[in-house]
Amino acid sequence: MSFPESTPEINILLLGDAEVGKSTFLSRLSLGVRPHEDDLPPYELPKLRDSDQPYAFDISLYGRPYRLQFYDTASPTNYTLLHPSFVILCYDVSSRASLMSLAKTWLPIVNKHFNYDENLPFMVLGLKRDLRRQWTQEEVGRDKQGKGASVMPHEGVQTAQRMLCDLYAECSALTGELCREVLEDVAKTCAKTTTKDGAKNNSPDICALM
Repeated sequence: MSFPESTPEINILLLGDAEVGKSTFLSRLSLGVRPHEDDLPPYELPKLRDSDQPYAFDISLYGRPYRLQFYDTASPTNYTLLHPSFVILCYDVSSRASLMSLAKTWLPIVNKHFNYDENLPFMVLGLKRDLRRQWTQEEVGRDKQGKGASVMPHEGVQTAQRMLCDLYAECSALTGELCREVLEDVAKTCAKTTTKDGAKNNSPDICALM
């Protein structure tokens, strides 16, 4: 399917600590979100090169075409010089430190470098959902707050609320779990940045990655 030249292009910036799974998430999107039917976990996801940024994905949302262009901190262009229409703050749900880093490190960067639009939407995205583990008694006993290394869903939501973000979501790029739902959330929010009415439409064709 070929999209017209007038297709809105929406720049999306992924921020977060190294190794939280940003590249793997984008690799999953490049497969069309769902794994090949004959594959079994772990899936062989394609290797994306930093020099190929932005990673562009054409989607159809509510019957309208959009091109989502993803950048991350390894962009050939210094990411602080970009003008994204949407920012995704990523963390690893199996690493509590990566969640804490969002408020301590990455949110201040957003506020400093992307304050050109006070309505700039941003979300918190928990990656590596498949690695979440229930807290052990040993972990709880070691931690002053009685918590384990993995971040539970309600903790991620609470952090996102404290940061006044627009959305919170989780997924596993390795298994594909909830990746389509995350893409739909991202696409809907991005569409609203392009027109007055954004993605408001009653069409049943919600979101398709082309």
